[in-house]
Amino acid sequence: MIVYEEGPPVVRVGECDVGGRRAAARLLPYGGDTEGTGCRFDPIERVFQLPQADAIVAAGPHRRETWRGAIARVPAGPLVVGPCLAAEEIRGAYRAAAEAAGESGRGVYLLDPEPAFLPANRGAAMTVLFAWGGDSEALRERVAAASDRGLSSGVLLPAVPGWTAEPGFLRGLLPPLADAGCRWVAAVPPRHDGEARRRLVAVREDAPGFFERVHHLDWEAALPEALRVVRRAVADAGLGAFPPRPSGAAEPPGNSQAASRLEERAASAPDDHRVALLHAAARWIDESGWDLRAVLAEGNFRKVFPFATEIAAEAEKALSRGNA
Repeated sequence: MIVYEEGPPVVRVGECDVGGRRAAARLLPYGGDTEGTGCRFDPIERVFQLPQADAIVAAGPHRRETWRGAIARVPAGPLVVGPCLAAEEIRGAYRAAAEAAGESGRGVYLLDPEPAFLPANRGAAMTVLFAWGGDSEALRERVAAASDRGLSSGVLLPAVPGWTAEPGFLRGLLPPLADAGCRWVAAVPPRHDGEARRRLVAVREDAPGFFERVHHLDWEAALPEALRVVRRAVADAGLGAFPPRPSGAAEPPGNSQAASRLEERAASAPDDHRVALLHAAARWIDESGWDLRAVLAEGNFRKVFPFATEIAAEAEKALSRGNA
């Protein structure tokens, strides 16, 4: 039996990566042990969650003002809200968190909303993220529901060698998603530690030979190729490779576009040090408090931007062009 216990807002403060985009914090309307709610892929933890017969799930408040108070203490930058659970019909925690995030003036990523409880469309301020969890038809229906509401939506796909990163699988998945209004599919590298591999096998326990492949695979060599296969297939399907970075009403549009460009450069950076620098530069832009397009027009951008010349040049391109 799944037991929901009402509690305070659960907000995980600290940078997290969502499909190649940087977020400042994650709001969990249903926190605690969510594994009892069915099989789903968590694209931030990068691991599959498994169903349990019994679990206790913390349900957040259903009042927007309570979430607003928690959000006010989070550093500047986009927010991730989710996932949503079936209990939303009774609890209302997801919609309250999502609407409070939207009212904060920040960009908002909505992770796995239930179609019936999608919040009001806030245009470029919200991007809908659906994590692929095994049921491609249900995923297509969710994407279509968000598209019908005018919300920009796409899919976070775990790039699993020998499964979701196979060309045949992708040929069956991507065209129906595109037809449903999907605009992008971001490849997410799954975790491959012992527990993550155990969960992968549990998700596909009936697949012949999958146990041996998962546990004996050279993941360090296979994962980069799996990501390349998915990204090629996504491009061939005419889909984007990144979620659009949402821009809240309180954010200068140029700032969001410059941060977006740096995040995308980080995805193809040659080493972890370069990735960290690009993400740090995006964080600086989010937290600067300046309209950087105006700063650039005044000729002062390089004077205030504390990063290397090549990173500054990338940010300037986005600021001067008006889009990333």
